[in-house]
Amino acid sequence: MKAVWATYTRELRAYFFSPLAYIVMFFFLIVTGFIFINLVGNLVDPRVTAPDPALSYFFRSSWLMLILLAPVLTMRLISEELRSGSIEILMTAPITESQVVTGKYLAALTFYASLWLPTLVYAILIARQSEVDWGPVAAGYLGILSIGALLLAVGTFASATTRSQLVAAMVSVALVFLLFLLGMFEGLLTSEGLKQALSYVNLFDHIDELSRGIVDTRRLAYYGTGVLFFLFLATRALEDKKWR
Repeated sequence: MKAVWATYTRELRAYFFSPLAYIVMFFFLIVTGFIFINLVGNLVDPRVTAPDPALSYFFRSSWLMLILLAPVLTMRLISEELRSGSIEILMTAPITESQVVTGKYLAALTFYASLWLPTLVYAILIARQSEVDWGPVAAGYLGILSIGALLLAVGTFASATTRSQLVAAMVSVALVFLLFLLGMFEGLLTSEGLKQALSYVNLFDHIDELSRGIVDTRRLAYYGTGVLFFLFLATRALEDKKWR
């Protein structure tokens, strides 16, 4: 546990001391602010007879950021260590590959969560002007964090497969897009079994349900299983690099 904590704190400091982190945070807040302005416009527009529940539009409009954030936040996690050779020094310490991967992943997840923390102000601003159902808001943030956790695990795996940050980002984007695209093939299938399977992994449906306050434990089990699977792959990839 001490090894994981040491890796976690080291990586978290690297995030907050990196100029790239603040560039990401700046553009993230610009985009979320724009989405929030559109949300307010929908809420006050008299032509909108049945506006979305508070912030559900905000969560459903944030899926593109989920695709882009994961590669950006994870592309340097392990690939930079491999490129610089510092991974060899790290691996000579009394620490296992799984502890390295876990510590780095948790740091990325913490920074990812910190990006969304300021957006709680949006819910507070809406609550001051109208009644807010906090159930869908909490479910929406749970969805944002859960899906983000899965995509960050995918990015961590991609970063462990190469020494190039650019290649890691490209692989991560491809895998993340694949996860999002899987559900889009549901309507093309005739087999009910395959349709149900794709519906189970359809991230667009997940976002829509969670943004409306529907929390399905099967979705959460999917995220948890996916995180463990991709972190396992990242560990194996790092072990493979160790012996080359």
